[in-house]
Amino acid sequence: MNDAYSGYSADTDGSEGGGDLIAYLPSILWQRRWWIIVPTVLCTIVGLAAAVLLPARYRSSATLLVESPELPAQLVGQQQNTSLIDQRIAKIRQQVLSRPDLIELIENNNLYPDERASKPLSEVIDKMRKATNLSPVSADIQTGPGGTNTIAFSLTFDYPDPQKAQVVAQDFVERLVKLDAAQTSQAATGTVEFLQDQANGLVGQINAIERQIEAIKAANGMALSTGGMMMLGGGAGGGYQAQIAGLQRENAQLQAQLKLQANATDRDPSVQAAEAQLAAAQAVYSDTHPDVLAARQRLAEARKFAAANVARSNTDSAIRSQIASNAAAISSLQAAMSNDTARTSALANAQAKAPAVNEQIAQLQAKADGLRTNYQTVQTNLINARGSARITEQQRGERLSVIDPPVAPDRPTWPNRPLLALGGIVAGAALGLGIALVLEFIMRPIRGVASLQSVTGEPPMVIIPQIAGRRPAPGMDGDDSDSTQSKRRWFRRRKRAADPAVMAG
Repeated sequence: MNDAYSGYSADTDGSEGGGDLIAYLPSILWQRRWWIIVPTVLCTIVGLAAAVLLPARYRSSATLLVESPELPAQLVGQQQNTSLIDQRIAKIRQQVLSRPDLIELIENNNLYPDERASKPLSEVIDKMRKATNLSPVSADIQTGPGGTNTIAFSLTFDYPDPQKAQVVAQDFVERLVKLDAAQTSQAATGTVEFLQDQANGLVGQINAIERQIEAIKAANGMALSTGGMMMLGGGAGGGYQAQIAGLQRENAQLQAQLKLQANATDRDPSVQAAEAQLAAAQAVYSDTHPDVLAARQRLAEARKFAAANVARSNTDSAIRSQIASNAAAISSLQAAMSNDTARTSALANAQAKAPAVNEQIAQLQAKADGLRTNYQTVQTNLINARGSARITEQQRGERLSVIDPPVAPDRPTWPNRPLLALGGIVAGAALGLGIALVLEFIMRPIRGVASLQSVTGEPPMVIIPQIAGRRPAPGMDGDDSDSTQSKRRWFRRRKRAADPAVMAG
């Protein structure tokens, strides 16, 4: 008994796990068949209806090539802006898909009449934007730093009418090419104008700095001069003083000579006798007395006679003239020395300011040199920009060209009707199978020994297998007088055939 029980336990343990669901899957599908059939039929009907009733949508497409410049970059003088083609096309796309342009296209081609009658215009415009696509076409090529491998652009437009789809796509292509040419020309012209204004501004700044430097030099010419004036100020003062001292000594000698001559006249004997008589008369009489007056007359005559007799090397007038001339020369020398002293002082003050003035001029010169360097760079860029503008005007630069114009499509791109029908069938079957499995996991019916053991916690003692057979004839089961009971047993057998329940005793 223990051995049999042990062997049975091993069999039941081996049947546990995920194998129960797979083993009873046909029974589960049969029992839940309507949960599978109904969703499958409904989804199939929906898929077929969508495949038949959805309106067709046609796509007209065009390809625009980004043509390289006809002239090399070395000849033009600047590097072409191919790295900005993506940004340029993105900007053009925003302009082409702007609200005013789309409204004009919708009204000119009578697009979306039903939507315009029932929906706001903004929704119609959004629908048209979604139906329009502009995407770059890249190539597997090596580009420099910051470059792009975009070689073309693809434009598509989807619409239920193939003819209108082609017309609108053609209009989009024409607008794209026109806007790209206009933007390229405008950018080249604007670059030339900007660089020209920048060059003019730099020239004005350079001229202003040069005028400022000239004004500083004119106001501080003494400070910027050489040291010759300083040498004059250092040596000329001593020369003036020596000359003045010499003239002063000469005048002193001349004055002494005049004094000697006067003393020689006073020492004459007749003069001395006349002076004595005058003194005796003045002692007795008044100054107006005739004797006094006569004595004075005799003294004057004696002196005149003595002076005429004195031998001189130079006359008094010549000596006095020389003294006056020397005095005038001394005054001139003193004035010149004062002027030189003032000039020397001014030069010393100017020389004290010279470092600051030179530093200011050096700063202005450095600023002017920097502006001149910038001006040379701007001039080079201006020449290149003018060349680029001429190339753009001659249609020889980078531009867009249509290599695959839009055509009226002959078959719709959407919907894929066979795929919709098949998708409805597959989706319905998957949905029904999912519902059946979900119900199985929710209701968790007892199927097999493992399920029963998981519920009771103990293995069954006896397993009574069900042997499927034909329906017995009436009276075969010993109770043929009661047909109702036979029918019940028959229904129970059919039920167990669909859902074999294992009875445990």
